[in-house]
Amino acid sequence: MEDLEKIKQLMIAGETDKAITLLNDYIHNNPSSDEALFILGNAYRKKENWEMALNNYRSAMDLNPGSPAKYAYKMVIDILNFYNKDMFNQ
Repeated sequence: MEDLEKIKQLMIAGETDKAITLLNDYIHNNPSSDEALFILGNAYRKKENWEMALNNYRSAMDLNPGSPAKYAYKMVIDILNFYNKDMFNQ
């Protein structure tokens, strides 16, 4: 958990790419960490990489249906629907 706190601090400091690298390593070693997947989704959302954000949120929800990723996933879908109504109709 201490590692995740350090990674969150990197994201706050704007070092999102470094945070993503560390999160991928963390998830490799802790594949059942829905919290790490949620944070990774947040990092990708911050970079506006919507597909990767949604994928990580979905993975977090698969591990823990009560994860805050559920609300983040819905928020990203709402954002995409607002900005690009035809995105899913291509």
